Amino acid sequence: MRARSIAPLEAESYQRAARLILSRHLVTASYPDRSALPLLRRWATELREDLLELFGFRLEVTETTARLFTVVDRLDPDSGTRTATDRPFDRRRYAYLALVLAALGRAGAQISLSELAEYVVAESSRVEGVEFAPSRGTDRDAFVDVVGWLTMRGAITVADGDAGGWARDPAIGEALYDIDRAVVTALFRPPQALQHIDSVRALLAPVSAGGTQEVARRMRRALVQRPVVYAEELDDEEAVQLALPRTAADVALLTGLVVERRAEGVALVGPSGRLSDVRFPGTGTVAQVALLLAGEICDRVLDADAPEPVRVPLPMDTRADLVAAVDAALPRSSMFTGLRSSDDTAGEPVAEVPSEREPRPVPEHPLVEDAWLAETVSGLVDTYGRTFASQWQADPGALTQAAIGVLAGQRLVARVPGGVLALPALARFRGVTVSVRRRDPHLELFPRDREATATAGTATVASSQTDSSETEKC
Repeated sequence: MRARSIAPLEAESYQRAARLILSRHLVTASYPDRSALPLLRRWATELREDLLELFGFRLEVTETTARLFTVVDRLDPDSGTRTATDRPFDRRRYAYLALVLAALGRAGAQISLSELAEYVVAESSRVEGVEFAPSRGTDRDAFVDVVGWLTMRGAITVADGDAGGWARDPAIGEALYDIDRAVVTALFRPPQALQHIDSVRALLAPVSAGGTQEVARRMRRALVQRPVVYAEELDDEEAVQLALPRTAADVALLTGLVVERRAEGVALVGPSGRLSDVRFPGTGTVAQVALLLAGEICDRVLDADAPEPVRVPLPMDTRADLVAAVDAALPRSSMFTGLRSSDDTAGEPVAEVPSEREPRPVPEHPLVEDAWLAETVSGLVDTYGRTFASQWQADPGALTQAAIGVLAGQRLVARVPGGVLALPALARFRGVTVSVRRRDPHLELFPRDREATATAGTATVASSQTDSSETEKC
């Protein structure tokens, strides 16, 4: 491992480069900033060897791009592409993204937004289930989100005009873009021709390949791709590899993160938050309510005076349902049936070999009912509602679901019928405290009255267990 030979004074720079490429996967001359690519080019040789050895990832670095080709072991419903306003891409946006990349790959040095839209209109009509009508505002918004995502990464650069004007009125607005073909090429490099596969499982790493070394790589990939790796979700061989101190220590040495190991599993924690795709604890109403709700759930589970909560095991892995849903959306009409390939073993559990060892006990987790969650969030709205965004004040039900979504995405709770299960990592966020910053009435230009002004403010939520650290996932 090359990280062990890095001089101590340069270790932080190397670890910063590792965190950068693990979190971004694509780095260009302008994305995420102009200092990123020179940093990666400096450590390209060392990173290339370490990323391949530890994770099986392949790093390609050129003069204008750095691209990390990762290995996916399972589908994750909480990962994916997001818009500039942090909204997840839906099926329409992903379809437009694929069509826009195809258009950019065939275009010259420049292309106008209207020409790009015309291409997507023509090509979408040939794909089953995809449609693009510039006359519809929702379609235009989705198309502009895709163009903005590509602009942010440097695949295209605005030479003239404004995409916002076109989104408001295509008959009046227009924009001209310069195309960076190297970035376009780096963005879309699937491991195999997508027209030749009939299931998304073919894009997942085979579970049964590689022996002990590949199991260790799979566990290291899990450490940087999941917020928490719980031992109960692993088979015996994976659990043994995760328990070995070196498995997590090698990842910590590469990234500079802190290993937090418990009997229930392992997490990598980074106070800087430079590897997280979701900051938690974070700012904003939903993140703050999620942290408050985490503290309330901990208090409910630990309350000796309250009835003992029902304890149930984690439900069986439902990712087979996710695979089936993705496969159901594949455009069969564009598939080359003569060259079709299907990997039925990729990403699927292999048949268990009878073992003489005692089966591991199945942990059970406290169940927190939906009614209690709704009542608790309503109480938080009553107490701190003045500091919440207006849209959430008016809809506590939606706020409850959004806060639970944040906790579930960080693997602090698990959704089950009737409520959520409190998972072990949730205990990191017990002891939540709240402080409300008061506005100084003398700083307001038109104070209404002193009492009303004094009660307005912004809630700041903190946990005595977190110290602003974050569970890492890229």
